[in-house]
Amino acid sequence: MNQHHVSKAQEGAASFPVEKIRAMFPALSQAGDFIFMDNAAGAQIPQSVLDAVTNHLVGHNVQRGGRYGRSVMVDQSVAEARTSVALLINAYSPSEICFGMNATSFIRLVSLGIGQMLQERDEIVVTDMDHDANIATWLALESAGAKFKWWRMREDGNLHVDDLKPLMTDRTRLVACTVTAHSIGSIVDVASVARIAHAAGAEVFLDCVHYGPHGLIDVQAWNCDYLVCSGYKNFSPHMGFLWGRFDTLKRLPTFREDFIPDEPPYKVEAGTFIYENVSGMDAAVRYLESVGRNFLAQNNRSRRDNIVAGMNAIRDYELMLAREMMKVLKDCGATIYGVADEARINERVPTFCFNIGKLSPQRIVEEMAAMQIGIRDGHMYAPRLMKRLNLSMDSGAIRASLVHYNTVEEVHRFGEALRAIIGKLS
Repeated sequence: MNQHHVSKAQEGAASFPVEKIRAMFPALSQAGDFIFMDNAAGAQIPQSVLDAVTNHLVGHNVQRGGRYGRSVMVDQSVAEARTSVALLINAYSPSEICFGMNATSFIRLVSLGIGQMLQERDEIVVTDMDHDANIATWLALESAGAKFKWWRMREDGNLHVDDLKPLMTDRTRLVACTVTAHSIGSIVDVASVARIAHAAGAEVFLDCVHYGPHGLIDVQAWNCDYLVCSGYKNFSPHMGFLWGRFDTLKRLPTFREDFIPDEPPYKVEAGTFIYENVSGMDAAVRYLESVGRNFLAQNNRSRRDNIVAGMNAIRDYELMLAREMMKVLKDCGATIYGVADEARINERVPTFCFNIGKLSPQRIVEEMAAMQIGIRDGHMYAPRLMKRLNLSMDSGAIRASLVHYNTVEEVHRFGEALRAIIGKLS
């Protein structure tokens, strides 16, 4: 990141309307002194999202596909949500957006389909930095004849595409990797992943769950083939969505009832999903657009323009939070897992996984809870990463995860609390 961009980012962070934004989240105003720093496990939702869910449940809580007004409104709200999510991730078409329960179930749906199409391309590349949902679901294809290659994280806390190149062969079917590690916050160069995979004739499956709230998603620029996301980290209620290229989804074998059209998104959406939460996801996208409108003159700006402006502003502001958090943790003598060099801060989001010497992660998190700060301890659903970091599954590490409604003041209060706890437990 050059000096001009750094200063521009700092200007953007300074002008970020965090207090105005915090006022949009009822959970924050009702929480009193409590600090939400477990956002990687689920973010809070704006009032507009809550209103969208309520309006659905009160106004048209019926099944779609009927001829009466309330049922027609469900079809319309789902269609609007597809359009919004397509704009959020820069899909080629809203018909590529498939709604469902969560990212894990979608990863399994795709893996089951790919397991039926392996043939001579039977090698799948997985990483040791991912959430186990994007590893175990692929390893389950061993019985279908799949073979696996491991793309391993380097000691510097990230995946390097130079290590991916020698893993690719004419038998590679798929590379499955995260966009950002949910555990340690490292951002992967996924556009380069796609370039290398496609050159070998393979496809790319991206787990975008953790990156979603932190930066701009662009499936066209990344040139990936599949991508999953979860609403509950993206300021929406619990739901998930799958994106895939239309022709790729059309080829994918899926389970469907006979009356379901054999084309996306319908062939992917078996059964009834949670319509009210899909309405909430629609509202969450519109919330992110509203953030962007703080930074753009409204002359012929498209919805995607507002999303781009909003997510870029969020990214700049969160980089400032990440710098502050990294400084606080280092001042407390923490071992930070993942990217710990401030010069490489642009390779991470403000999700920090750390330990304090030999002190118990559980004890520290319990003490933090008593001081009204919510963070998390444990294995972070990443057993292979824990093993790589020489951490036990029983104790694991501590994770503090920030999003754009967090403040520098909260980071400093976290630091004061951590210093007090260290003094108490040492």
